[in-house]
Amino acid sequence: MSRPSVAVTGAAGFIGSRVLAQLRRDHPDWELTGLDNFYRGEIREVAGISIDHVDIRHRDQLADALAGVDAVVHLAALSGVESCADRPDLAYETNVVGTTNVAYLCKRAGTALVFPFSAAVLGDPTEFPITTEMDREPLNWYGETKVLGEQAIETLAAGSFPAHQFLVANLYGHHRIDGRRVSKDVVIDFFVDRALAGEPRAFELATEEAPSVTEMAELVARIAREERGLEPTVELVANPREAETLVEEFTVDTTAVRETMGWEPHHTVEATIREQLAE
Repeated sequence: MSRPSVAVTGAAGFIGSRVLAQLRRDHPDWELTGLDNFYRGEIREVAGISIDHVDIRHRDQLADALAGVDAVVHLAALSGVESCADRPDLAYETNVVGTTNVAYLCKRAGTALVFPFSAAVLGDPTEFPITTEMDREPLNWYGETKVLGEQAIETLAAGSFPAHQFLVANLYGHHRIDGRRVSKDVVIDFFVDRALAGEPRAFELATEEAPSVTEMAELVARIAREERGLEPTVELVANPREAETLVEEFTVDTTAVRETMGWEPHHTVEATIREQLAE
């Protein structure tokens, strides 16, 4: 029996590099390929795997890179509300055209596809916890492009290839590639970095009722005192990101993945913050 072959798009990014490294650790005998256009990612090698320069917007180039693979983990995207608003054409070409190219090639070859879709596709949910079955009502261009990409996969996958899509909540933390720290500009990492720098904590609130962000800032401040003897302060300012969701919570229902795949989280927010502050 031949070894499974898996390609990861966006392999030079925060998520892609972590996934590629994890696949290598868990499946050392698999044939793994990393693809990226290096628009943002700067990593050129992960766990001994050289990342190939491939742009998902160019279907012929992508077809050569995906030839013969058994599964694709599609993580390449232009993410972030502001980035997509600033470069709407690039957002469309990457998140819609690029994703459609990936799905079409999977359809043509019967290749399995794994694809994360953003909570931005849901807009402002009115029921919690949120689930994948909720209506798509994006509030911004980033969310709209992700909806279009999701729809392209669903359309092309019907009766053609197995497509596994999963909802991504708030990502945080960091990992190291060849001693280099790889992280993402998210609120938890922002608070931790500012605490280590001894700077006041500044964060954005849409209203006075934003307990998740407030509690996060207070948690980082408390752990910074306990682990480092620091005395960070918390400063409240107005929210400049009006195009994003303003709901007071964003809890996610993980029942399906727990029951179907036996998935359980291995990290807590507090433990991760302690780990980052302890370095």
